[in-house]
Amino acid sequence: MMPGAATGFLRCAVLPNVAGLSPRIPAMNAAPSLEPTPTLPSVQRLLQQVHPQRLVGAVVLVREHGVLRHASATGLADRESATPMQRDQLFRLASVSKPLLTTVILRLVAEGVLDLDMPVQRWLPDFRPALADGSMPPISLRQLLSHSSGLGYRFLEADADGPYARAGVSDGLDANPLSLADNVRRIAQAPLLFAPGSQWLYSLGVDVAGAVAEAATGETLQALYERLLAAPLGLRDTAFAARNAARLATPYVSDAPQPHRLQEGEVVAPFEGTVGIEYSLARATDASRFPSAGAGLVGTADDVMAVLEALRDVQRSGLLPSALAAEMASPQVGEQGPPEPAGWGFGLGFAVLRDAAATGTPQNAGTWRWGGAYGHSWFVDPVRGLSVVALTNTLYEGMDGAFVDELRDAVYADLETVR
Repeated sequence: MMPGAATGFLRCAVLPNVAGLSPRIPAMNAAPSLEPTPTLPSVQRLLQQVHPQRLVGAVVLVREHGVLRHASATGLADRESATPMQRDQLFRLASVSKPLLTTVILRLVAEGVLDLDMPVQRWLPDFRPALADGSMPPISLRQLLSHSSGLGYRFLEADADGPYARAGVSDGLDANPLSLADNVRRIAQAPLLFAPGSQWLYSLGVDVAGAVAEAATGETLQALYERLLAAPLGLRDTAFAARNAARLATPYVSDAPQPHRLQEGEVVAPFEGTVGIEYSLARATDASRFPSAGAGLVGTADDVMAVLEALRDVQRSGLLPSALAAEMASPQVGEQGPPEPAGWGFGLGFAVLRDAAATGTPQNAGTWRWGGAYGHSWFVDPVRGLSVVALTNTLYEGMDGAFVDELRDAVYADLETVR
């Protein structure tokens, strides 16, 4: 999900050298133990200020031109047991999953297995959601990954009897025992909210794209993730189920006078006027639950940073061909994108800053960003060679509270000071 204050919203694997993919991808610093841990003073002060009333705990990483400028684990991974936050803490990533799995899918595009503009009905012949007039327009992979397909999310519906609720659709964060194929069938039963390609709306498109990838390859999404992303980049901890449940951070919900502990099955609305997200904490340790490409990963800040850095510098990493990486970071629906804040469009897997002046941000045009409902935010400013990852255990302050912009401003202020 879109972060921002007051938003309403070391091993290498040998791969075939296809369509510009590097046969061997250099490690992108996924292992935290190999580096010193510097800190930026303004960032550290901010983290001390927001704990414990606003954030229970956080892991923040900052890299500039690949050099680690800040690494900190602040606060508590579990407040009730007074367990300190650790840099290698596991988090439920929620929508931070989207850029990772989008990258997996784009690697299949680069290999020629998938096509961004081919109707996905080629691989999912029964996926034919209809418009209000009964017509069933084709939907492309590009539209699924850019949230311009006409699909929606159950949690964004205005009432508990919305079409996604009636169809029994899972948003990928609840305890629903559906298979991925079953959930995609249910999504297809709900009406399209607009003609594909005509508008932008945050959606389950990435989940459907994950099903496309499985159908096209005959591999599970977990196997594709391992082969095309985790193995090449040396991601040791991130997967669709926690490999060590004891390392999982306990999630909390913003509240007064301090955040309360999130309960199994609790529903929390990220935005006014929506039914909200049903959270299943148990899902993160249950490998039998379907792999949600849009929300299902569990992982660490260092793993997320490794992917973002590989995308930022594809000439070095070879993760994607340069032209495809540029497409990923280009607005796909014209000026349409997240409604707030102004100036942002949407690429493939994340938001892209079109107009820095409209936002009042120190970030440069072309910056990418997104977040995750469990309390996460990240951004990449390619002009500055800057990548920032902030994983917290406090929703929704860590995703779209004031902390997100405060952290951004502190990072830029500190880096200007040390120049």
